[in-house]
Amino acid sequence: MSAAISAAEKVDGFTRKSVRKAQRQKRSQGSSQFRSQSSQVELSPLPQLKDATSNEQQDLFCQKLQQCCVMFDFMDSVSDLKSKEIKRATLNELVEYVTTTRGVIVESAYADIVKMISSNIFRTLPPSDNPDFDPEEDEPTLEASWPHIQLVYEFFLRFLESPDFQPSIAKRYIDQKFVQQLLELFDSEDPRERDFLKTVLHRIYGKFLGLRAFIRKQINNIFLRFIYETEHFNGVAELLEILGSIINGFALPLKGEHKQFLIKVLIPMHTARGLALFHAQLAYCVVQFLEKDTTLTEPVIRGLLKFWPKTCSQKEVMFLGEIEEILDVIEPTQFKKIEEPLFKQISKCVSSSHFQVAERALYFWNNEYILSLIEENIDKILPIMFGSLYKISKEHWNPTIVALVYNVLKTLMEMNGKLFDELTSSYKAERQREKKKDLEREELWRKLDELKLKTTLAEKQNSAHSVLNAHNSTSAK
Repeated sequence: MSAAISAAEKVDGFTRKSVRKAQRQKRSQGSSQFRSQSSQVELSPLPQLKDATSNEQQDLFCQKLQQCCVMFDFMDSVSDLKSKEIKRATLNELVEYVTTTRGVIVESAYADIVKMISSNIFRTLPPSDNPDFDPEEDEPTLEASWPHIQLVYEFFLRFLESPDFQPSIAKRYIDQKFVQQLLELFDSEDPRERDFLKTVLHRIYGKFLGLRAFIRKQINNIFLRFIYETEHFNGVAELLEILGSIINGFALPLKGEHKQFLIKVLIPMHTARGLALFHAQLAYCVVQFLEKDTTLTEPVIRGLLKFWPKTCSQKEVMFLGEIEEILDVIEPTQFKKIEEPLFKQISKCVSSSHFQVAERALYFWNNEYILSLIEENIDKILPIMFGSLYKISKEHWNPTIVALVYNVLKTLMEMNGKLFDELTSSYKAERQREKKKDLEREELWRKLDELKLKTTLAEKQNSAHSVLNAHNSTSAK
């Protein structure tokens, strides 16, 4: 049955709803890679930390950390139930302990803390159950062992945020290898895990100055692999969100490596097929760069124009939204450098038969700052836009677009009535010339058709005469 369905899907190119539903149900079961190597270990509850004396608490704290290093297979829902519950309760206790008690994070505890965290969260992520997985349509695979992992992440955050936390000691354990493994987890399909990872990595970036350049470099590498090799990475949006905060903290003037990251990595990311999943975060990063250094505006806009979508209307709408965000922060001097190529593209978008693209482009004229820039440069922009706008006002299929175009034409006419009248006359004259050329072309084709008809008739007559002459010649013999 499944083979027949697959064959049918290949023929019609559409996935049946029943199949999609089945896939979603399958994916919701989870796909944890935890396979306990200590499956024979049965945990025994340790005394409560609050009941121990101050002298005993530190040893008991470390014992509980070591106990939580034992892993269990959550894909088997009936195995080790007692031990799983003991570990869950212990993790809860550890979270509360480091949150409410001062002086517990001493130097000797760092190794056990990081070992417990590493044992629980670092693992090989499973391949996707569905090779045709669509993040916008399908439900993600949820981590089966989340009841434990969630508490480990919460403990990790409380550890990093504790007043007793000392980066100078922690850097012996939270090093480049640790961060590399942490970044690999961003490919998890479980959005809950990626959300925790985002906060954890942000805290690490803030507290470990020596790891900052390494973190930026590794994110750069992840994005390059995503663009040019795999075209798939689940945590792009979360990494971009972290980058937005990082970019906001860059000192001025910007370093060359930061500018190169913008032009060589962030701009090409606009070509990704799954752009809709992370475009808001990507656009925010781009605008953050431009607010830091306005001279980057020209290469950014030219880069966006270079990668402008040719066949995807949804992506065009996203690009137009980002362009408006950029124009909101653009300097008038930078606007002059890109006005011609930019408005040529906007003119094409306004002329789009897809009404959402045309509508989004026309909404630029509702933005007061963009209107002021257009008015300052009306002598350059109006000639670029006029032909498309005038043609749409007469020919577009969508009445909403026609109404918007009339409003835009009215606004442009108020900005420079004289130039508007000149362009109107010029456009009408050009249309008349085109109509005249069309008539001349039609007349030429008509004459050619007549000539061809006459030639064909003459050839037929000559052929008939030849046949008749041949027949007469044969009869005479």
